[in-house]
Amino acid sequence: MQRESMEFDVVIVGAGPAGLATAIRLAQLAQEQEQERMICVVEKGSEVGAHILSGAVFETRALDELLPNWKELDAPLSTPVTEDHIFYFNNAESARRLPNFMVPKTFHNEGNYITSMGNVCRWLAEQAEALGVEIFPGFPAADVIIEDGKVAGVITGDMGVSATGEEKDSFEPGMELRAKYTVFAEGCRGHLGKRLQDEFKLNQDASPQHYAIGFKEIWDVPAEQHQPGLVVHSTGWPLNNDATGGGYLYHAEDGQVYVGLIVDLNYANPYLNPFQEFQRFKTHPEIAKVLKDAKRVTYGARAIAKGGFYSLPKMTMPGGMLVGCNAGTLNFAKIKGNHTAMKSGMLAAESIHEALSAEQAQTELNSFTDKFKDSWLYDELYRSRNFGPAIHKFGTWMGGAYNTLDQNFFGGKLPFTIKDETADYASLGKASSYSPIDYPKPDNKLTFDRLSSVYLSNTNHEEDQPCHLKLKDADIPLTVNLPDYAEPAQRYCPAGVYEVVEEDGKAVFKINAQNCIHCKTCDIKDPSQNITWVTPEGTGGPNYPNM
Repeated sequence: MQRESMEFDVVIVGAGPAGLATAIRLAQLAQEQEQERMICVVEKGSEVGAHILSGAVFETRALDELLPNWKELDAPLSTPVTEDHIFYFNNAESARRLPNFMVPKTFHNEGNYITSMGNVCRWLAEQAEALGVEIFPGFPAADVIIEDGKVAGVITGDMGVSATGEEKDSFEPGMELRAKYTVFAEGCRGHLGKRLQDEFKLNQDASPQHYAIGFKEIWDVPAEQHQPGLVVHSTGWPLNNDATGGGYLYHAEDGQVYVGLIVDLNYANPYLNPFQEFQRFKTHPEIAKVLKDAKRVTYGARAIAKGGFYSLPKMTMPGGMLVGCNAGTLNFAKIKGNHTAMKSGMLAAESIHEALSAEQAQTELNSFTDKFKDSWLYDELYRSRNFGPAIHKFGTWMGGAYNTLDQNFFGGKLPFTIKDETADYASLGKASSYSPIDYPKPDNKLTFDRLSSVYLSNTNHEEDQPCHLKLKDADIPLTVNLPDYAEPAQRYCPAGVYEVVEEDGKAVFKINAQNCIHCKTCDIKDPSQNITWVTPEGTGGPNYPNM
């Protein structure tokens, strides 16, 4: 197919914290050296921030370095954390607040801010554009250009292709965006990052990446139930036995709270339904008292890369780099990845700037590895290297005790190596070993069904387009996953995309791709690794207003 082509110095895939920090730092360095740089950011969402979902309690360390005058630039950071409460939920009714000595220091949030990362990214995009960066929302990077073993750019997705693969009257072929260097900042489980890790064997020396699914809702709450700056975290119920993870409730600005549940995706019970566990979580008295007589505003979910230090792949390849959550730089010991993603992008920018200044193109930037190892980012991830594996290996209580000892008394430097070498999908057990879980029906006050929740995510896809959820073998859902695992896609998907229905007396595996909120859980947790998530037509997916 004949495609138009555009040439840039640097193409960045993804307008999240990592991608935008990369763009800003590149533009700053070029400006300091009075050099011209053609920097392009492509974003699959309909606008910058449309696909951003994060808790979020934001640590400003990287932002302080990138834009020290962020307060004068009116960054959307106006709610400093005032208090931290950590609870253990014993059961559906009771809880006990943990004293500080039982809480890892990494969970303390003095100096951090409760914020919408969608709004932070919109603001970062404004700073980037003011420096001359070109940002193109609604243009998903659908494929990588690899020539002579080097990354040479990306191809944006074709528009106007029917569900059967035919070109419609509105057909427009994607463009080749060629670059001297291409940075992949797609976020967790980026589909191009996944391909590049296989193509260049970037993860051959790393432990498997580990993931969680994170849910988030925003609620408008009555003034008497709102305490701006209060951060609440919980562990225990409803995930006591079947999974690890935890809940959160952040009191943000304008009378809103952010409430959510994180469920680690290494759970074994195929009948577990993470969405339903989130609904149960909201009924606990410690949460329900804040949401009473409140109004749910929006809903979303997203996979989280939480493997940490031992799961980091090699981040460089000839002509390309992985940054942020695409590489897995999130520090799960803090439940934070925005500051680490930004720092990884800034380090990438410095390496690219040096190469371009030396008139080098499409080389492998080994200097990035040195910069990374000399940075506070490396030190932070190293100090928390055993956090996730300890929870996986020893459970919430024993793993939590190890981490409290390690973080509070040894600064993350206990001389032990704890790794989890079992991929999350491989941890799923057979349905014959478990009993179905009877979840209560939604009350439409605190708890809701999936479809009404997806409605609040403003998700939309052009219906007549190829399905972006690809099955390697269309028979596996019914011949393997259904008899062996009770087809868990029906439950782990937070948007009701997958169903097993009866048509003409036969079971049919149905994919409601228009519901997809781009969380990537199916790509991660499918026990047969039969589902591959790829980008849909441009602008498709959720349109989160301020998640």
